[in-house]
Amino acid sequence: MTDQEGGEVRRLPGGPTMSAKQIGQSKNPKATAAQSGKDAASALKAEYLNANLAPFLDIYRETGEFDDQFRRSYGNTSGLMGTCDSAFIYSQQRTGIIVTAKDFPGLGAAGKNEDTDVEPVTINLSLEELRSVDQALYTKAIAAGLDMVMSSWALYPALDSKYPSRLSKARVQGELRGRLRFKGVTITDPIEAGALEAFGNDASRGLLAAQAGMDILLASAKNLTQGEAIVDSLISALQDGSLSSDSFAEATDRILAVRQKIPV
Repeated sequence: MTDQEGGEVRRLPGGPTMSAKQIGQSKNPKATAAQSGKDAASALKAEYLNANLAPFLDIYRETGEFDDQFRRSYGNTSGLMGTCDSAFIYSQQRTGIIVTAKDFPGLGAAGKNEDTDVEPVTINLSLEELRSVDQALYTKAIAAGLDMVMSSWALYPALDSKYPSRLSKARVQGELRGRLRFKGVTITDPIEAGALEAFGNDASRGLLAAQAGMDILLASAKNLTQGEAIVDSLISALQDGSLSSDSFAEATDRILAVRQKIPV
């Protein structure tokens, strides 16, 4: 898997060459988004990849803010976003690509320099606004048969004032699994993100994420010992009972179910 969103955020040669914002501003956003999904799928398959960490489901609030400055958002209305996201998702899934919506429950209110890869970010939106604006897009994406959801590393005090979204049982289990009834796979952003500086080393962060209900833990520091430390932490937690074996088995089953969608 990799990030093949389009525009500036492309990890592989090929399309989509248009950014999400350009797609949203095109004459026929739905058709253009569908074609961009096909282009992303072609780029992934050319490199023997089968999962895309895209699309971005964030509704930006102001021009030039974090989401908008890299043109990763289709627009700032739920109608346009829902239309483009669904088309992008469908066109990839029809080719057997596993699709990921991110960053739940939304980073649209993050300021220009608020980057969770670098430092802690707090999104001070009311629970009503988060649910009616930011999370509403996930309802449509889940209805479209979404395979995976990547949660944000930001802190959302309206629901959990202590833990960032991916470490928050209230956010993962309560909102995503419970209220939105998402049955697919959950995945973290890089576990080494600067936003998690208050939550110990990578092994500690990985365990907290697993305990919160994250299925796949993304360790991308290009350091083999990082993954080994997280695996060792999970094994120890399973052995001493601090990580539920039932929850771990359910996560494994969800991952295997998504894998079965990949064409042989």
